[in-house]
Amino acid sequence: MPNNPLVLGPIFFPLSAAALCVLFARYRRLQHVIGVGATILGWLSSVAILLLNWSDGMQLYRLGGWAPPYGIVLAPDMLSAIFTVMASTVVVAGALYILGCRDKCVSYPAFMPLYLCMAAGLHGAFYTGDIFTLFVFQELMIMSSVVLVAISDNRLGVEAAIKYLLISAMGSLFLLLGIGAIYASFGTLTIADIARLLETGERPLLAQTAAVMLMCAFLLKSAVFPFHFWQPDFHTAAPTPVHAVLSSVVVKVGVYGLFRLTSLLFIAEAPLVRSLLLLLGIIGIFFGSLAALRTYDAKRMLAYSTFGQVGFILLGIGWGTPLALIGAIVYAVNHAFIKSSLLMITGALASRMPNKSARLSDIAGAGHKLSVMSALYLIGGLALAGVPPLNGFISKVAIIRGGMDAQSWLILGLAVAAGLITLLYVVRTWQHVFQRAPETELVLKPVGDSLVAPLLLVGLCVLLGLYAVPVVEAATIAVNRMADPALYIHAVLGG
Repeated sequence: MPNNPLVLGPIFFPLSAAALCVLFARYRRLQHVIGVGATILGWLSSVAILLLNWSDGMQLYRLGGWAPPYGIVLAPDMLSAIFTVMASTVVVAGALYILGCRDKCVSYPAFMPLYLCMAAGLHGAFYTGDIFTLFVFQELMIMSSVVLVAISDNRLGVEAAIKYLLISAMGSLFLLLGIGAIYASFGTLTIADIARLLETGERPLLAQTAAVMLMCAFLLKSAVFPFHFWQPDFHTAAPTPVHAVLSSVVVKVGVYGLFRLTSLLFIAEAPLVRSLLLLLGIIGIFFGSLAALRTYDAKRMLAYSTFGQVGFILLGIGWGTPLALIGAIVYAVNHAFIKSSLLMITGALASRMPNKSARLSDIAGAGHKLSVMSALYLIGGLALAGVPPLNGFISKVAIIRGGMDAQSWLILGLAVAAGLITLLYVVRTWQHVFQRAPETELVLKPVGDSLVAPLLLVGLCVLLGLYAVPVVEAATIAVNRMADPALYIHAVLGG
């Protein structure tokens, strides 16, 4: 469909609601209701775009009616649609969590508008078909998340926000240099047009330099080693609903960029890039798993765990076979739901503590009598470790099949061995917090954060483990279409 207005939904609804929330700054509850309504409408729009992609192919919206490459186009194909449904689902869960959140920062008039702007930037980054607009949406997402962390109840929030602001500036510089090099080389910013020109095999002076700059930018956004050092402080200091989005889906923007880089833009250079991704992926798996095993804070443990989980996704992209790419997409989707649910449960527990701390020494035994929270955490933790019949098991199997298809036995063996560490640290934390009795009597606040959002996400983890067909089929369609870049190019440019 040449101009489908539904494409605007995941971006328009959160941005419009952000403006409304500014107008109703004095009415916190009304702000939150508007935010939940807008995120649900955005989610419904993203699901509709996914279904239309499934049946009719890529959906387009040409801003101002200008045809690309002369105008900006939103061009969600199947890959974009999958990632946006994943992101919007977590964003809705975060908005529902905000309704019952007892953190002081969520009562600030700026909190909900910033959260909605972060959501709009996230969705726009997946939908855009213009590389400079990708930069604009990323900056909207980054600036919103920086302020949200800075106003956190955590006393280290400002320090973590400043760290991320400086590191993010480096990532933005990489991205801008790459965009500038591409424009100087080809005179266009439309991704499909860039792919068309690169498809000819022509490589002007700055073309391969642009590939290096873009890869560095995407690796930094995904918190991949050695660009990882900003992530634990920034994510741990964030308010729980923000942390749930940051650690589960915001890091996937960089992963999405790596998919585009290797399967659409720089296809000739893809084997070299994939070799590097395999190396960084296996380093990330071991580093993230071991760091999570040794950390002192439950939220920080999950932040480190993201390194390892993104490492598995990089292996799928690095192997590059159809089965491996399907595994990478399935892993990315399932990880988002698992990680966000665990972070919300941890945040709900920390909110009951007098000092709202998630340090393992402070919350030891704090969940001893919280049976519902204990069950949810255990299910989420087992899903993260890949225990059947949960969706994490489907993810692990999909990645293992990809490694077998690529016949990369050494890397596959190392990845499976390192994956066992995940089971060790999630079960250890569950026992430490929920199974042991507290050594001293803890005075817990009677009212904690709502468990509706993590309950929905954990339910989704169980459902997608028992019936994984929709996610696997959607990923298969996306990979089959990515195998022929001409489909994307012709859909956007015509001809």
